[in-house]
Amino acid sequence: MDIASLYHIFQRHPQVTTDSRYCPEGAMFFALKGERFNGNAFAAKALESGCAYAVVDETAFADSADKRYILVDNVLQTLQQLANYHRRHVGTLIIGVTGTNGKTTTKELMATVLKQVHRVLYTEGNLNNAIGVPLTLLRLTPDHDIAVVEMGASHPGDIRELVEIAEPDMGIITNVGMAHLQGFGSFEGVMRTKGELYDFLRAKSGATVFINNDSPHLAAMADGLNLIRYGKPDDAAALRVSGEVVDCAPCLRFRWRMGNSAWREVQTNLIGSYNLDNMLAAAAVGLYFGVTPAQVDAALAGYVPQNNRSQLRETGHNHLIVDAYNANPTSMAAALNNFRSMEVAPKMVILGDMMELGTCSTTEHCKVVEQLQEAALERVCLVGQEFASAAFGKGTEFLLFDNVDQLCSELAKEQISGYYILIKGSNSMRLAQAAELL
Repeated sequence: MDIASLYHIFQRHPQVTTDSRYCPEGAMFFALKGERFNGNAFAAKALESGCAYAVVDETAFADSADKRYILVDNVLQTLQQLANYHRRHVGTLIIGVTGTNGKTTTKELMATVLKQVHRVLYTEGNLNNAIGVPLTLLRLTPDHDIAVVEMGASHPGDIRELVEIAEPDMGIITNVGMAHLQGFGSFEGVMRTKGELYDFLRAKSGATVFINNDSPHLAAMADGLNLIRYGKPDDAAALRVSGEVVDCAPCLRFRWRMGNSAWREVQTNLIGSYNLDNMLAAAAVGLYFGVTPAQVDAALAGYVPQNNRSQLRETGHNHLIVDAYNANPTSMAAALNNFRSMEVAPKMVILGDMMELGTCSTTEHCKVVEQLQEAALERVCLVGQEFASAAFGKGTEFLLFDNVDQLCSELAKEQISGYYILIKGSNSMRLAQAAELL
């Protein structure tokens, strides 16, 4: 079946699922494959559960007499082609968001600000890959004015693939840093891959990007594009939005202004001075699309994180700073520097291994250990083999654990109370579980 014919079916059944456990009545089921599963095997179950059609790519699982089965060459490619076809048909303005750190928070903040005036579709959770981006695009309706689409990458070419599906009209790269080096091979590989968003937009005449003016790397990458700049106050630069930290005790309070207008102050619910850039990016985007400064203030002040990113939790015993969804050398250093600067006591950190760093892993974990030695914190718990190797023989009283289960067993023996506790590590370390015991 060609895409035009498939799209005709989609217009009558505009809800898509890839999970046979979630089959809304009349939805289309796309039988994706993975290393440990074959969605084709669940196509019949999806139809029995209420789906109107099942898109499959193996004849063994398609009953030729049943017109509800749609046989294609490759289900994932078909899902992507359908999403692109729909994106072109609806024509909603799309802002692509990528970056090493902060892209999910920036996406959330941008959507929160834009929703003050516009009808906005934005990426749910972390659906930012070759499956998630198409699923996001297929949620577009003519009612949406703007879509904010997050794009993640762990290998060269990943962003190029996603922009060819989403065809963004504008874009933002939050930053470039040390992450997924096992896939990218080097920091230069990170820059090239994230820059694939700029490359796509550069081919559009007069395309606009929102850019952090404080990043020399982004400036070098953005040659030839129309730039809307934001960053720290700098009279020498033509900034649309500038801002600076006022306080972090413990949540970020900052002031900002548009051009040379009066300063405005916002108290946020986000931990970390490093979130200033994310706030300024959202303000710059909002102002560009007609959101008033007062509406920007209200949106940024009202945003409350719910995704284990820069999230402050007050339990009956401690104040927790939960940043346990992702970790790389850049974000880890920023989180620790911010924690050190907070004028609170006593302090404790629980850090988990940073994944996918390849040959740089040992060096980067050792740098974190050195940073911890200089910080002189009251308690330090390190989880994972990489941190265990990095801390071995350092002569510092670190508590080392192979995994989060060992950590939780230890935490269950003693009720820790009265601490400010930073919890940060790669999502696969599952450190968020420790929060329940603190």
